[in-house]
Amino acid sequence: MLKRLDFKGNYEEIATKFSTRKADISKQVNDAVNDIIDDVKKNGDKALMKYCRKFDGFMIEDPKELIVSKQEILEGVSSVGKDFIHILERTKQQITEFHKNQIDKSWSIYKENGVMMGQIVRGLENVALYVPGGTATYPSTVMMNAIPAQLAGVKNLIIITPVKKDGKVNPTILAAAYVCGIEKIYKVGGAQGVAAVAIGTNTIPKVDKIVGPGNIYVATAKKNCYGMVDIDMVAGPSEILIIADQNANPKYIAADLMSQAEHDKLASAILVTTSQSLVKAVDEELKRQMSYLSRTEIIQESLENYGGAIVVENLQEAFDVSNYLAPEHLEILVENPLNTLPLIHNAGSIFLGEYTPEPLGDYMSGTNHVLPTGGTAKFYSALGVYDFVKYSSYSYYPKQVLSTFQEDVIQFAKLEGLDAHANSVAVRFEED
Repeated sequence: MLKRLDFKGNYEEIATKFSTRKADISKQVNDAVNDIIDDVKKNGDKALMKYCRKFDGFMIEDPKELIVSKQEILEGVSSVGKDFIHILERTKQQITEFHKNQIDKSWSIYKENGVMMGQIVRGLENVALYVPGGTATYPSTVMMNAIPAQLAGVKNLIIITPVKKDGKVNPTILAAAYVCGIEKIYKVGGAQGVAAVAIGTNTIPKVDKIVGPGNIYVATAKKNCYGMVDIDMVAGPSEILIIADQNANPKYIAADLMSQAEHDKLASAILVTTSQSLVKAVDEELKRQMSYLSRTEIIQESLENYGGAIVVENLQEAFDVSNYLAPEHLEILVENPLNTLPLIHNAGSIFLGEYTPEPLGDYMSGTNHVLPTGGTAKFYSALGVYDFVKYSSYSYYPKQVLSTFQEDVIQFAKLEGLDAHANSVAVRFEED
């Protein structure tokens, strides 16, 4: 089931076999998304109501129906039961405990000559969290995005989410929003939802940043609205890479590979190991475990097209391959996994040891599950508190200190051909 590659230092071969999942956005999708954005820009709430009827089957006649009422939130909370609320509260505690360490502080420098300068850290004012809805439900997405935003000091946090034909938001999403203290929820998703919060309508406020996952239309809309608003990232299909030595448990490896393969037919699940026999044992486990799982067709297609096993000579080669691929999720199933951290340079989130499976990170370990994909872990990071703040630098210079920089600044400006810059300093020292 897992296609096998014996690594011989040929990274081109790895790129060909394991890095070709990212399809270009078709012109058709891009044009459709741009048409929707233009429509929302011109027609506001009327366009939103039209698309709710067209795409979600939600028959809406008044834009006020886009707003989730407090009563609906309370009914959703009641319907999920106390046990699930307890799980959400425990999850919130775990995520908070991890992310509070990311909070950055403003700082200042005071010099003896009277110069003062520093940096002010402030939370963004308005952020929209996109939560997939309809047939899917991701309360974990609510928490992974909302909690870092709140720790950053975001003042106004809203949720946009598509609904089913009955116009109801999935109660698990409402429950997660309730536990996170989010009261403003709007029944609109897709490219039209992204456009609404990027532009603003009479009913839905414009925000400064949009975060959260979605389908190709949502991802394209976020990308095309970037500049009007900030976005978190344009994420692709899920991926996992597992580095394992000869003593790793094939049962665990197979289970963890499938935990990501079940997301999407384009998901990637890769084993990198020094052991040929382990690959065979994992293959047998995949067949055995797949027989009782519900998303077998998706798992099988994902593994056959984008999964595989890369056999290396030693663990150093294994980490070289991993750093080259820069996986979204990286599991380390080797002896003394903590000792391998210095070898890891590119990975979205790292899971060390056989009792730290990736799904723990999806829900309750406390680390964030919004992660860079498609090799972008080489330059992107997991979502965090730092994604919801902005930094403003400031400086104060007395006249006598500016005078010591006067000639240097003037000459620098003239070298760049910017006489007005030079003049801005010079005039301050002209005799009246």
